[in-house]
This record gives sequence, C-alpha cells and structure tokens, in this order.
Amino acid sequence: MTNSPKITFIGAGSTVFMRNIVGDILQREALGNAHIALMDINPVRLAESEAVAKRMVSTLGVSAQITSHSNQREALDGAHFVVTAFQVGGYDPCTITDFDIPNEFGLRQTIADTLGVGGIMRGLRTVPHLWSVCEDMLQVCPDATLMQYVNPMAINTWAIARKYPTIKQVGLCHSVQGTAKELAHDLDIPVADIRYQSAGINHIAFMLKFEQRLKDGSYRDLYPDLLKGYESGAFPKPSPYDDPHSERCPNIVRYEMMKRLGYFVTESSEHFAEYTPWFIKEGRDDLIEKFKIPLDEYPKRCIEQMANWDEERERLKTTDTIEIKESHEYASEIVNSIWTGTPSVIYGNIANHGLISNLPEGCAVEVPCLVDHNGIQPTTVGMLPPQLAAVMQSNVTVQGLTVDALINENAENIYHAAMMDPHTGAELDLEQIWALVDRLRGAHGDWLPEWARLTA
Repeated sequence: MTNSPKITFIGAGSTVFMRNIVGDILQREALGNAHIALMDINPVRLAESEAVAKRMVSTLGVSAQITSHSNQREALDGAHFVVTAFQVGGYDPCTITDFDIPNEFGLRQTIADTLGVGGIMRGLRTVPHLWSVCEDMLQVCPDATLMQYVNPMAINTWAIARKYPTIKQVGLCHSVQGTAKELAHDLDIPVADIRYQSAGINHIAFMLKFEQRLKDGSYRDLYPDLLKGYESGAFPKPSPYDDPHSERCPNIVRYEMMKRLGYFVTESSEHFAEYTPWFIKEGRDDLIEKFKIPLDEYPKRCIEQMANWDEERERLKTTDTIEIKESHEYASEIVNSIWTGTPSVIYGNIANHGLISNLPEGCAVEVPCLVDHNGIQPTTVGMLPPQLAAVMQSNVTVQGLTVDALINENAENIYHAAMMDPHTGAELDLEQIWALVDRLRGAHGDWLPEWARLTA
C-alpha cells in the first residue's frame, strides 16, 4: 500500500457535494496527503470543482494532490476508493420529463428519484453508466471500494451486485443519521445521548431501537415519548436547521406511519408519501393538506439549488479561501477506517445475503456495517417486524423488476415494474400505466439504453 490513498470522484461537476465529501476527507489527519482525482463530462463544471478543491487544499494547508480528468478510466487508474455522484440527464430534460408526463395522466409525485415511474426511468438511465464505472474499475483498480451516492440507490446497488459481484461496493445515504438528529431535536435530547438501530431498504429503513442513555448508564425507550408528542400535536417541531424545505415538508407522514406501524421510518415525509398508496390520491386534496405533502417538490428543489450555486460560484470567484464544514456523509469515515484500520460503524446499502431474513435474497438492504482494514462488513439483522417487511416488499418488487429489465434487456419488465408500484397502481388503471410508460420511453429517447427506447 502506498503512503497516500487515491480517491476518484466520478461526477465531480456536482461541486457542492464534491466540496462536502472532499472537505471531509482532507480534514482527516491520515488523509491530508490524498490524491483526489476529479472526473466529469462537463468541462466547465469540472474546472469549477477543481478550483474549489484546490482552494480547500490551500485553506487547510494540507499536501493533497488534485487532478482533473475528462476520461473516466484515466481518472480511475490506480484508485483505492471511488465515489460516484452524478445524475444522468440532469434536471433538464430528464427530471422535467419524469414529472410533466405523469402529471398529464393525473399521477402526481413529490421527488420521483427512488421509486414510482420517475425512479424506474432514472434507474434505466443510470445503471448502464454505473456499470461502465465498474467495467473500468475491473481493468484499472479492481480492489478499490466503490462508494455509490447515486439515486435510485437500491436499484443501482442491486444491479451492480448482480452484474459485477466482485466489485467492493456500498450505497450511501444520510437518511439514518439525519433522522436521528431530527428526532433528537423534537425530543430536546442531545443526539450524542441517543442510541439507535436501523434496518430495512434505502429510504424505507426503520428505527428498530431509539433510546436515551441515562446518567446511570442504562437506556430508556423513547418511542412512548415520540408517540405522545405526535398525538398531542407537539411533534413534529419546526426544523432548527438551515433547511429551506422544512416548512413545506414537515414530518407528519413519518409520524403517522410510526403511529400505524410502531416504528419511525428513516426517510423524509415527502419521499415516503410517494412510496405507498395512502397519501396522494385522486380527489383527496384533504390528505395533501392534512399531511402537508409537497407535490412536485423535487423540481422546485432543483431550481433553488441551481440558483444557489450560481450565487456561490460568483462568491468563490472573489475569495482565495473557502469555508469548510464537516458534513454528515459517511465517505470520509469509510476511507479513513479502511486506510488506517480505525474501526467505525456506518449504515450502508449492501446485497442481502442472509442479512434480513424476511426480505428477498440478493436485494439491496440498508444495515449497520463495521468498517476497518477488512473493508465494509455488514451486520446480520435477522427477521424484521412483519408489517415493516411488508411495506418494504412492495418497493423491493418494483426494484427487482427494474433490475431484471436491465439485466435481461427486457422492456416488458419496465411495464411490470410500473404496474406493481404502490402509488402508480393506486392512481392509474392498466391501460393508463402502459400508455404512460410508452410516453416516457419515447420522451427519454437516447438517454435510455438502446433496448429500452420506444421506436416508432
């Protein structure tokens, strides 16, 4: 092993996210001399990210090397770690298409990047590019660890595991640690005093344990307090964090699901509302109002983020230093633990080989993982409460059909995936679903793999 790790960032034109991950890495003592290889297909955004990364190196006074690349295999050559963070097709045209066409059919969505017809189409666009990363890794860095931050996380992780089982990969999300922070805020308890265990699938994992550490060293179950706070109207509290979405996306859906299922889900209410058939229904605007569901939230968010980055870009042009804050992402912790052997525990998305016994073998599950010199080692959870597994299974079915479509290049499975989607099936009949998928396949055109395109 060399004295410094090489970390390749595929999709480095996502400058804000790159800044968070690379900033975390450079602040760790053992990683300050890392080689950070930035790769993107957009030369302008790549140059902006390179400039930001070099300013971080200067600000921190570390000896890291920053290189930029337009060639993916060149960037990957000799890498020890690989981060993927890209969006195939971007906001315009693909996200717009994934919202506008379903809206014409009366199918309303909130985020549309994980499940539903939006998540299915994003998976079809994204997986082939992730596979190309894996193919290059096999050629030039077969022992590297792939840290996959791209949505739809579960579909991507499952598809990689099926086609490239030798790739060391983990899908990463910040929903588990973010949820712990939000609930600690509602309870007015320092998050450092919270002990929790979560398991499930990405975006539909549940807090199986959520406890407070007491002064005598014992632990107290906090679920009674959470339920009491929700039923009294005290929870959810307004977010104290710098989150422009919290006012229009309060956590009412998640608290309602806790009331019904007994456990708190680890992804936001705007996400969860479109993973089930219960919250967004034709002719039931009373539900939208009651649960404060932000329809078409993701396009609004994209527009805000692009505007914010335009402002940030102009600000960065006039300063030689850059503010570096610690993020709540797992990437730097993983790199540090594998590189130095210092153990850590993260929540990762891994192929289900006996980890959760009442979910299908091979599907992507999100479980606690030990990380050290031996890599990422998932924890066996066993059997989940059956009501939780049932909610997850409705989503796993859609994910599995989408992965089957990709593996077998079988366009019929795209329709089957949409047909089985809980929200889509609750809103549209079969003729509408088939017509909707036809429209989406035609509209996305060359953004899809050739076998998935609808030809005249």
